[in-house]
Amino acid sequence: MRFLDLYIKGFGKFHDTFVSFEDGLNLVYGKNEAGKSTIHTFIRGMLFGIERQRGRAAKNDLYSKYEPWENSSTYEGQLRLESGGTIYRFERSFQKNKKEFIIVNETTGREAEPAKALLDEILCGLSETAYNNTISIGQLKSATEGGMISELKNYIANMNTSGNMALNITKATAYLKNQKRQFENQLTPEAAKTYTSLLGEIKNLEREISSPEYENQLRSYAKERTDLKSAIEKKQEEREELLSRIEKGRQALAEFEFTDAQSVSAYLNHAEDIYRQYLEAGQAASKKSRRGLSVFFGLLGLLLLLGAGYFFCWGLIPDNSFLPWMPKTIDALLSGAAAAGASAVSFFAAALFRLKLRQEKKTAALCASNLSEIFRRHLGDGTISEQAMEALKGRMDDFIDLCSMIVRSEETVRRQMDDVEQLQGRQNQCSEIIEQQQRIQWELEKKLEHLAELKDQASALRQIIAENDRIREEIAAIELAQETMKELSMSIRDSFGLYLNKTASELISGITGGLYTSMSIDENLGAFLNTRRKLIPLEQVSSGTADQIYLALRLAAARFIQNGTDSMPLIFDDSFVLYDDDRLRQALRWLSEAYKGQIIIFTCHRRELDILKEEEIKHHVVKI
Repeated sequence: MRFLDLYIKGFGKFHDTFVSFEDGLNLVYGKNEAGKSTIHTFIRGMLFGIERQRGRAAKNDLYSKYEPWENSSTYEGQLRLESGGTIYRFERSFQKNKKEFIIVNETTGREAEPAKALLDEILCGLSETAYNNTISIGQLKSATEGGMISELKNYIANMNTSGNMALNITKATAYLKNQKRQFENQLTPEAAKTYTSLLGEIKNLEREISSPEYENQLRSYAKERTDLKSAIEKKQEEREELLSRIEKGRQALAEFEFTDAQSVSAYLNHAEDIYRQYLEAGQAASKKSRRGLSVFFGLLGLLLLLGAGYFFCWGLIPDNSFLPWMPKTIDALLSGAAAAGASAVSFFAAALFRLKLRQEKKTAALCASNLSEIFRRHLGDGTISEQAMEALKGRMDDFIDLCSMIVRSEETVRRQMDDVEQLQGRQNQCSEIIEQQQRIQWELEKKLEHLAELKDQASALRQIIAENDRIREEIAAIELAQETMKELSMSIRDSFGLYLNKTASELISGITGGLYTSMSIDENLGAFLNTRRKLIPLEQVSSGTADQIYLALRLAAARFIQNGTDSMPLIFDDSFVLYDDDRLRQALRWLSEAYKGQIIIFTCHRRELDILKEEEIKHHVVKI
């Protein structure tokens, strides 16, 4: 198989990107963060898909890491490859809500069903684990992953026994062990005794189930809880209605700036005081005596004023004195002054009576204005009358009744709240009892299930008593099969180790330029270098040498999985970081000669490109 080209519509940082490959060695060069590992992962995703993890793992999984940086709806692409002379086009959409996988056979021009059989044929039966541990060598990851051991063992076992990868010897062995265990559990030498014990347990359990403790009272308590719920809802509806009435009453009081019965009484008392003042002022203003007195004192003052003038004039007449011992002028002046003073007092009294009259009229007018406003506000008519005052009293009595109604309603609401709390308490008790009943019924169901299991076991035991002989024959057959599988497994393990030791040794000799010629690999894929004196574990060699050994191990496993061929492309993603220039030169020269299939090397260093040019190794360069 070889890759022809790929098209990335959206994957990581790439959008609408086209990359083509050729036969032989392909060098994909780009600086750090250019996207080499992204293209490497895209190829893997196109072959095996990318599943999104769940929960917290989804934040850092492969799906989230390579979601397109722009426009996640373009999370898809194409990969064209050639396998067995046929060109296929893989089309995948990785979007979580729009997953699609289409295989188009471009040779025939038809779409092919992406079944497992077709994928095994195209990919030489590689699983994703085998792909990651053999032909695909990730960045700074030459060592194999743990899952490769079981993959290789199962693969070898399947190919050696049936030539078909569908057989899984490990699962077959586990199945036989499980079957034997089941038969051994059924084969009971004391089956009759166990059966008798089961019958006793069944009787005890049936007696326990029939006790009053397990009587089902769910229906009665459920009905009581429903009735309580209805009563609570009714109480709450009544409470809402009362609250609405209270609110409307409060609004009616607030409209006239009342808060309670005391404020209404105070308002009525105030209105009555104004009305009383209005009546008193009106009566005072209408009295004729005050007008007469005002006129009287005015006339008296005028007369006294005339008298004062007379005395002043009289004082000018000679020998006309009341007091002979006083001069005539002084006598006249004193008489005139007395008359003038009396006149002033009379005028002051007249003015005082007029002022009092005007004040009473003003008070009557002010009281009339206030009363008119009060009557107009509460009665709709500002006319002042005794009937209006009585109507106002009736109106205030209505407000006082409204306040009393509000107080009674609030008390009723408080009582209803207490009633609702009591009902809710009883409802909670019913709920607790129902939960307890449910637990009891759940326990009853479990006991019934257990009873059914006991009866099934008793029935099985009756059959076991009659079929012990047949079961022993089955166990003997299983033991024979297990022995055969054990011998086969030992043979497989031996062939597995021999193949990897031989092939990896050949490869390590070539990749190290003959520096090391032999290596051993145990059944756990632990690698050792063979020297004349001892086996050297990889922990004791340099990191560069260890990396070369693991590379050889991967190539040996890749050839084994490909049935000894080099049909799959080898992919390297910055896998030669630990190699010095000489090791890298040797590895590139050896790879170009030793591996006949397609090779793709991703690198961020120019030294690979320079060495390929210096060694005149045929290659194709892709720059990103």
